[in-house]
Amino acid sequence: MLRIDMQFFSALSFIRPAKGFLRLIPLSALFLTACVTTSQNTTKETSSSSDEQWQKHQAQVSELRDYQTRGSFVYIGGQGTGTETKTYAKFFWQQYTPEKYRLLLTNPLGTRELELSVEPDLTKLITKDGQTHMSDVPSELIYQLTGMDIPIDELTAWLVGSPGRASEYTLDSNHLLKSVTFKVNGETWNLDYLSYDTKTTPMLPNQMELHQKDKIIKLKMDSWTLKK
Repeated sequence: MLRIDMQFFSALSFIRPAKGFLRLIPLSALFLTACVTTSQNTTKETSSSSDEQWQKHQAQVSELRDYQTRGSFVYIGGQGTGTETKTYAKFFWQQYTPEKYRLLLTNPLGTRELELSVEPDLTKLITKDGQTHMSDVPSELIYQLTGMDIPIDELTAWLVGSPGRASEYTLDSNHLLKSVTFKVNGETWNLDYLSYDTKTTPMLPNQMELHQKDKIIKLKMDSWTLKK
């Protein structure tokens, strides 16, 4: 059964752009495609070092090379400071290799708001007005142009349910990743996995939240496409 996160929807009741980058997007655009999920059971945690099912799952995830996912993206900045900003967009993520990927953010009409292409030692970002910006640090480029602080390098692993470089994480009773704690540039990010898609092999996340001080990032994956 689809698990509805009411906090996720209530956070979207009023959306305004971060530093004027993304346009206002109406609440009527927030209808999401339902998919079969398995809810996280937090009553039991297991040790990753002795969990054979977790080790097997991670081996399957590490073999993923070429895949795509699309869904909804929410960024909340300045929470509780009196200067809160919220940004909503549809996203499309295309991973070609472990170090090469593409992120596209669009409005409900499908118009590009941001297109990020990352390759080893080169990042290119195209804005909605067609301007191209380049850097060798993806997260810094995104922040400079949008004001959004996103640990984009870590997301390449976190998106598929892998802790990546993080050594501090917990598992749930389904032998899947439940939470991750990791420092990026001295700042601690906390990641929670809310549900997984049971239709994919291996099972992959379809709802996750990242927290860092007054920032929240919410990702809802509507579908996955895995290429053999």
